[in-house]
Amino acid sequence: MAPMQTKILKLDSTNVDLPKIKEAAFLVDNGGLVAFPTETVYGIACRVRTDSLAKLNDIKGRDPSKYYTLHIGQKNETTKYVPTINLRAKKLIENVWPGPLTLVFELDFSDINKQRNITEKELFKNLYKNNSIGIRCPDNPIAAMLLQETNNPVIAPSANMAGQPPAVDAKEVLAQLSGKIEMLIDAGACKYKKSSAVVKIGKKNIEVLRLGIYSQSQLDAMSTVKFLFVCTGNTCRSPMAEGIFRKYLAEKLQCNVDQLEQVGYKITSSGTMDMSGIPASAGSLVACAGKGIDLTAHRNKGLSKELIEESDFIFAMEPIHQERIIALSHEAAGKCFLLAGSQGIADPIGGPQELYNNCADMIEAAVKKRISELVI
Repeated sequence: MAPMQTKILKLDSTNVDLPKIKEAAFLVDNGGLVAFPTETVYGIACRVRTDSLAKLNDIKGRDPSKYYTLHIGQKNETTKYVPTINLRAKKLIENVWPGPLTLVFELDFSDINKQRNITEKELFKNLYKNNSIGIRCPDNPIAAMLLQETNNPVIAPSANMAGQPPAVDAKEVLAQLSGKIEMLIDAGACKYKKSSAVVKIGKKNIEVLRLGIYSQSQLDAMSTVKFLFVCTGNTCRSPMAEGIFRKYLAEKLQCNVDQLEQVGYKITSSGTMDMSGIPASAGSLVACAGKGIDLTAHRNKGLSKELIEESDFIFAMEPIHQERIIALSHEAAGKCFLLAGSQGIADPIGGPQELYNNCADMIEAAVKKRISELVI
């Protein structure tokens, strides 16, 4: 390519100049390449068009068979490109985005066909590879604003030549790309000076393709989905619900019950009464044993604000439990539900075994319905 003059725009990330961002966005929409800062490294904004991508590959010396990661300005844009997002991916998005994490989503047959039908052919061809798409939502005000102001989907690989270290400030961008790109937005050095972590979201696990800023243990913790079941004493209803839920969730995930935490799902129970260390009631043990569920290791524990706030889904047995949960933590209102819908599950304590068996059957039916609603 013939050399060009790379225009440099100096911007302050604490007081972003919108007219200058619009100028850069206009350039990207018209096929230009614009280097810009993110919290990790500098990237090159390029519209997702075949001619622009060919130009970018030529400049970077990159294999054209490799696909680039889509960059979005707001995390709620994800559903434009991924119709169904499973629970672990949602948890990562909630915990990390905007932030230094690239997610690779695997789309099933139904979703990939849906995207193929609603997405322009050229765009679909350049964004999706082997029924998957990589997406990143950077945590940088200049990056976010630029991506929001463009009218085209944008990919943004690191601003460097293939095989060279990513640029972490404007000087390093110019050392490799001066005269090869139309514009550079100079906002100083990047925060982390290190590439984003890359995670592939699967049905049973998350596969770390590149660690980047986060460690494996951090990514596992941030993607673990936590379920909490609550009754009064945590010796009858909620331990039965916990055990039954474990059984059917493991079936849905096609794993063993003792592998649930390993594949990113933690299930526990507690009671609104402030007591702990008591085993499950005899009636509950028998009722669950009849369903192939062993509650002998269970010991009750009291409900706490901390337990509520760290849980993603909370299922109460009766309205009185739901009210107590929300009283302890108002932010729980959006994630706390009655397990059996509007119907409460009565306490069988002190009743005959038949009452415990009927209670377990009611819990089992409610659990099956709840699990059928989960996107795993």
